Amino acid sequence: MDFENARFNMVEQQIRPWDVLDPKILDLLFHVKREDFVAADKRQLAFVDTELPLPHGGKMLQPKLEARLAQDVAVQPQDKVLEVGTGAGYLTALLAKLGRHVYSVEINAATRETAAANLKKAGIGNVTLVEGNGLDGLKEQAPFDVIVVGGSLPVVPESLKAQLAVGGRMIVVVGDLPVMSCKLIKRVGESAFSETNLFETCISRLAQAEAIEPERFVF
Repeated sequence: MDFENARFNMVEQQIRPWDVLDPKILDLLFHVKREDFVAADKRQLAFVDTELPLPHGGKMLQPKLEARLAQDVAVQPQDKVLEVGTGAGYLTALLAKLGRHVYSVEINAATRETAAANLKKAGIGNVTLVEGNGLDGLKEQAPFDVIVVGGSLPVVPESLKAQLAVGGRMIVVVGDLPVMSCKLIKRVGESAFSETNLFETCISRLAQAEAIEPERFVF
């Protein structure tokens, strides 16, 4: 398979049309090899516009969504980043290339180990992988300039908002099927936050999302 041609087509046919136009992000997509973050028997599917199942459960987000999250949260070179849900480690790698250091929390031990191997192979060193419930954040490293949640949630978790630095940003997909909203949360003061709906999408639930599922009214 011609991976470079497939990568070019992914960028031009999937990612640019999804309003990912930042040259830094587009350049990263050519340098961080997505096929190295999927299982060996799925390398030819690395550029397909779909979520890919991970070997130990969970799913790898669509390429266009990973690129859009990385772009819209606007990671700066000095930023300390918290990622909730490491998955395959590909989005982790993009964030690490953009920021100073990424702390990524993954609830599945086997998934964390696979991501660690993928990141090592890609030469990404400014990442700390932690096994745990990412919805608790990582208080010992807080506050964070950027928080990225790698799966959908029913509501925006207050536990993560509290770990944003003033001026920090969190990007998270919130809601229920059939329509979810990608939100950008900014901490604009010690107790003040702004919230912007960026776009609508549908992605798989984060593994630990049930813990913050609100009570549903039943007729």
